Amino acid sequence: MRLIDELKERELLFDTTDPKVADALDNEHLTFYLGTDPTGKSLHVGHLVTFLVAERLKRAGHNPIILVGGATGLIGDPKEQGERKMLTQETVNANLECLRKQIEAIFGFDKLVNNYDWVSKINVIEFLRDYGKNFNVNNMINKETVKARLDSGISYTEFSYQILQSLDWLHLYQTYNCSMQIGGQDQWGNITAGTDLIRKKLGADKQVYGLTIPLILKSDGTKFGKSEGGKSVWLNPEMTSPYEFYQFWINISDNEVEKRLKQFTFLSLDEIKEVIAKWDLNREERYAQKVLAKEVTTFVHGAEKCQEAINVSNALFSGDFSSLTASEIAMGFSDLDKVKADNKPLVDLVIEAKLATSKREAREFISNGAITANGNKITDLNHVLTTDEAIEGKYVLLRRGKKKYALVEF
Repeated sequence: MRLIDELKERELLFDTTDPKVADALDNEHLTFYLGTDPTGKSLHVGHLVTFLVAERLKRAGHNPIILVGGATGLIGDPKEQGERKMLTQETVNANLECLRKQIEAIFGFDKLVNNYDWVSKINVIEFLRDYGKNFNVNNMINKETVKARLDSGISYTEFSYQILQSLDWLHLYQTYNCSMQIGGQDQWGNITAGTDLIRKKLGADKQVYGLTIPLILKSDGTKFGKSEGGKSVWLNPEMTSPYEFYQFWINISDNEVEKRLKQFTFLSLDEIKEVIAKWDLNREERYAQKVLAKEVTTFVHGAEKCQEAINVSNALFSGDFSSLTASEIAMGFSDLDKVKADNKPLVDLVIEAKLATSKREAREFISNGAITANGNKITDLNHVLTTDEAIEGKYVLLRRGKKKYALVEF
């Protein structure tokens, strides 16, 4: 199967600027780039699909350049909803360093560049004469994101963003012979502006390609990449734990899971067909979701952290936490209310942990066997937890009923 056809089959192709890219992807070793601005300390699941496409192209023999926009991050790509909050130089630099480390750790891409290195050397006269002169305002206004903002208003700063992104591609073409840019479908206007600038500056015969990836939407049309609680799912394990990350994929709906296997895993299309066939035999066991969660979590966080996430998930399902390690407890229950043991009676800990609202209620729960500590029922009203009961001497997981948890720390 041709690479372009596989991208289509996986629903990873929105559009290309030139149909010749299909032959180029199969017969040449293209240098291409993918850009991201350091607007935060971490990539999130919404970014992941474009980086995975870059990884697919790399595995097919093409050469990726990842551009982290130290310059464009100070400007802000126009949004349809309104102007972005402008970040300080210090914030952008700090975010950029975080993203650089994250991208290198997860994807191992060799070439990471920062557009501040060349944009900062251009003065305003050069910007207007050498670059701005090549852009027609009528065409710029008709770019989708700009057009959406004309009624509410758009600043010249945001309006000029596409010039900077085009300038980036021109620089990468001249420096690294970078002949293709990839990005989300919302980047189409910026990408086509880049192809135009290269041809205007260097000659109409220059063969460059743009390739865009569909925006990933849920079946209800909302943006993909937020947990059930509405929180963004980050690739940074300190912002979204590997367990929470794993759970996000486990909870993918039945009507989306096959598509996500195609888009977010490197399983072959034949392997995915086998997974779906097995899943269809008993969908309640969520086999396809488990495969998806394991594949993506292993890619982003590694096999060890993925297994820890699976262990926590299994423990929550069974109610037996005795086999978990302290690091697994810390990962899986990072968002729980935490209380210090401090030789307090269990009755007091239950109240402090918000598992009961009064001593009378706490005693009633304990007496009725509704309180467990690391899966063990405790009915002694005078019980005081000790480190011997704690996992690795650190944690006791208190549970009331089936779903109310709190963490006791020693």
